[in-house]
Amino acid sequence: MRYLSLIAALALTSVHAAEPPKPTHGDVPYGVHPHQLIDIHLPPKGAGPFPVLMWYGGIWKASKHAVDVNRFFPHGIAVIAVEVRTMEDATADKVKEPISYVLEDAMSAVKFVCENAAKLNLDPKHIALGGGSQGALPALYVGCVAPELVTCIAAYRCQPSIDPERMQEWVPGVKWGSPALGCSFEESLKRRDELLPVIKKWSPDWLLHKNATPMYFENEWGMTKPDDITQNNYDVHSPAWAVGFQKLALAAGATCHVKYPDHPTEGYADIWNFIIQQLTAKTPAP
Repeated sequence: MRYLSLIAALALTSVHAAEPPKPTHGDVPYGVHPHQLIDIHLPPKGAGPFPVLMWYGGIWKASKHAVDVNRFFPHGIAVIAVEVRTMEDATADKVKEPISYVLEDAMSAVKFVCENAAKLNLDPKHIALGGGSQGALPALYVGCVAPELVTCIAAYRCQPSIDPERMQEWVPGVKWGSPALGCSFEESLKRRDELLPVIKKWSPDWLLHKNATPMYFENEWGMTKPDDITQNNYDVHSPAWAVGFQKLALAAGATCHVKYPDHPTEGYADIWNFIIQQLTAKTPAP
């Protein structure tokens, strides 16, 4: 296995560590494209093999987003920051369905970790996937199409659909996701019936089933927009996305928890507690 140079720490949001440590193994390629890379952070204590949280970065611009490893190291959990080919890459390559690059890579990264778990001192039977905002979509996709590979899914202030009609049903007026379907949001809404087979192929809300991996959504805002937040920012990160998705998940028989202010979840303090409980339990709870 070849290892490339370590990447510099990214600017971080409240989800991320203030100064993420250098990875144990940096810029490990899981494919041949320059954006198919992972950073692996192993706990400094313990013999392993370690359960692991894989956290996805940007789906428009290539990036890795590292969560705070100090949340997980005390529990013997490794953290992997995942970079994928983006919709920008797909558009440059004239790919008909740009979202395919993102979601194919999301799956490839998980398979790579599973296949190389012994070499990396990781436990392939205890893998959590997650992401913040745009980065949660790849995690949710894998959790729906390959639940046998994944223990749980964590989605922070995210957008769990590329269906333009469903987006506007959940959050009226919102525009998000272009060019996932190879066109502008306005065009995708007009052509929604024509594009529905593509939407059903890639969008997590259309891929839900009773055996999907248990999911946990968290939003830092409630159902009313805070005064100091722009309408666009609120619409894109509203908990209404999670609530809409949860209704579909529960109807399909899947396990889906949603937390936001004044709406706690029974059994789990927050998204991080959910991940830790799921990865450290001998038999993960729903």
